[in-house]
Amino acid sequence: MFSPPRPTQAERSARTRAALLEAAAKGFSRYGYGNLVLEQVARDAGYTRGALYHQFKDKGDLALAVLRWADETWQREVGEPAAEQSDPVDSLLAMARGHAILCRRDIARVAMALRVEFSGSGHPIERELERVQAGLVKRLVRLINAGRRAGSIPPGPPARAVALALTGALEGAVITLAGQAPHDAVLAERTVAGVLGLRARRGQ
Repeated sequence: MFSPPRPTQAERSARTRAALLEAAAKGFSRYGYGNLVLEQVARDAGYTRGALYHQFKDKGDLALAVLRWADETWQREVGEPAAEQSDPVDSLLAMARGHAILCRRDIARVAMALRVEFSGSGHPIERELERVQAGLVKRLVRLINAGRRAGSIPPGPPARAVALALTGALEGAVITLAGQAPHDAVLAERTVAGVLGLRARRGQ
């Protein structure tokens, strides 16, 4: 009988790293940086402390890796599907729904928790948070401006101010509505529509 090939060392290492990153993202979301215990992260992921230190040199290194993992995961699961929408409004609303669905994995607070602890510190974690935020805001500004040119988004405050308000409102909504699927996705979409100044669409 045919037996599937055994995973390579690189494949096993990648699986270990992915499990540790998701467990750490949940840990940072729940407890913040200062209160996170690395041994608990390892246990939650199903590995030993030694496996964690084999992948990450310390808590700071782990936090930076988590932020990059969270951004890559968001781009793949939320950003790319939203970009397939040809209309800027549809893209923004798809982004809101996708973000709410992604945050059901209990990683929604990771950026917020780290931002609170590292704001104004000049720490590499703060710089990574700023990089991710700047990329998202730039993308939102582009969509808002495109929607305004097309007439599907009404004029209003500067696009960057709207983008910042949108990220804050959406982040707060999905965190507050944690565990309330499918209403989280519906209300995330309404939150974005409200910030953009859109009229309610049928079914919203």
